[in-house]
Amino acid sequence: MNEERHQQILLDAKDLHRFGYAQQLLRDMGGFANFAVSFTIISILTGAIVLYGQGLTYAGPGVNGWGWPLVTLFTLLVAASMAEIASTIPTAGAVYHWAALLGGPGWGWFTAWFNLVGQVATTAGIDYGIALFVADLLGLPGRGTLLAIYALLLLSHGLLNHYGIRAVALLNDFSVWYHIVLTLILTAGFYFFAPRQPLSFAFQTGFTTSHYPYAWAFLIGLLQAQWTLTGYDASAHITEETVDPRRNAPWGMFNAVLISGVFGYILLLAITLAIQDLPAAALAANPFIHITERALGAGVGRALVWAILPAMWFCGLSSVTTNARMIFAFARDGGLPYSRIWARVNTRHRTPSAAIWLSVGLALLIAVYSGAFVVIVSLSTIGLYISYMIPIFLALRARRLENWRQLGPWNLGKWGGLINTLAVAWILFITALFVSPPNQLTGYTFAGLLLFLSVYYTAAARGRFSGPKKLDGRPTAFKGRAK
Repeated sequence: MNEERHQQILLDAKDLHRFGYAQQLLRDMGGFANFAVSFTIISILTGAIVLYGQGLTYAGPGVNGWGWPLVTLFTLLVAASMAEIASTIPTAGAVYHWAALLGGPGWGWFTAWFNLVGQVATTAGIDYGIALFVADLLGLPGRGTLLAIYALLLLSHGLLNHYGIRAVALLNDFSVWYHIVLTLILTAGFYFFAPRQPLSFAFQTGFTTSHYPYAWAFLIGLLQAQWTLTGYDASAHITEETVDPRRNAPWGMFNAVLISGVFGYILLLAITLAIQDLPAAALAANPFIHITERALGAGVGRALVWAILPAMWFCGLSSVTTNARMIFAFARDGGLPYSRIWARVNTRHRTPSAAIWLSVGLALLIAVYSGAFVVIVSLSTIGLYISYMIPIFLALRARRLENWRQLGPWNLGKWGGLINTLAVAWILFITALFVSPPNQLTGYTFAGLLLFLSVYYTAAARGRFSGPKKLDGRPTAFKGRAK
């Protein structure tokens, strides 16, 4: 380790101590590694492809031509708003700490739970999606077989996160290049070796296999892009393992969304323009596999689909990493039942091992409960984005009340208020959208969760949960924080 990096790590540990925490986790990630975790969790080769059929069946080619850039634009506003707060509060609690410091322990508690549920559902959605692909490729029938594949995937992610954070970091770095290179290979394959529709085909509207009017079907189809562009709060959750997190974490978060949006759009246009028979593709059991095999030939198409599976596996690995850090940070402050267990750090591997296995176990349970892939991804999208919205709303309030004393080195300046407002409005819109028909089960599940959390907080957590640790007399970037 060079002297400059060593001194920066010492400064980062001292900075963390200002928030009341000792340096327990291994701080070894650079800026690229931090970006790599969020980029891998977003994983355009997971979300955009696993849910490609969801978008196509509801809204046809137009959901890719128009829908993807629309969602990318508004997601960048959300990511920028979060990056600004991450630059001010560089702790592993991320959105939970932000909400608690901006609004008080109650805000923080609910934010933590929404984020935890969203992250667990995200892990479930990723690995369940991989299991669906594997089952389709191998022709393995039955829900029992599907769940067995799913459980093995979760186990592999749990073991690697438990025993080797350095290995996880290296795999995340490799994953970035794997995603980019494979995306370029896929794009080139579709562009040079497959029959192509004219570019206008990707912007065609009016086609739907649903019974809904096209305008509503188009909005439902946006779930494909919005679920893909989630999980970038990972860069903030690993700030206590990142060198110079006040700069590296915000850029990691924002760049992960930006680069994913650009490469994802290129890939989706290439896939969409390779569709030869739109109704047949939309009605296929797996539209992406159907399009790939018919455009490039069964052998090449199937080989490329198999090549995508490692990218999906990397995505699940990173999801467990960030999920465990959220559980660890929340438990460290006493926010979970049996918090002492989940806040333990393995002294040999310096990983939150108990939190890792809790995240794996909960992901297994949520898939068994719902049994519906769309419900899982809808729930993960809503849970995560509400946990994003709360601190953004509180930051907007602090900005308007002039309670934000000092911006971090990564900030939005005079545009912060407008960007925060647009981000909150977008999240409210997609939340209402993804609990509406045909996603009623997601709405019922989320409503039940909200009722349970409200009762639990009132009966058991309120009064005893004081929020993130804070040493008396230590400076904070905010004033007028709610008690």
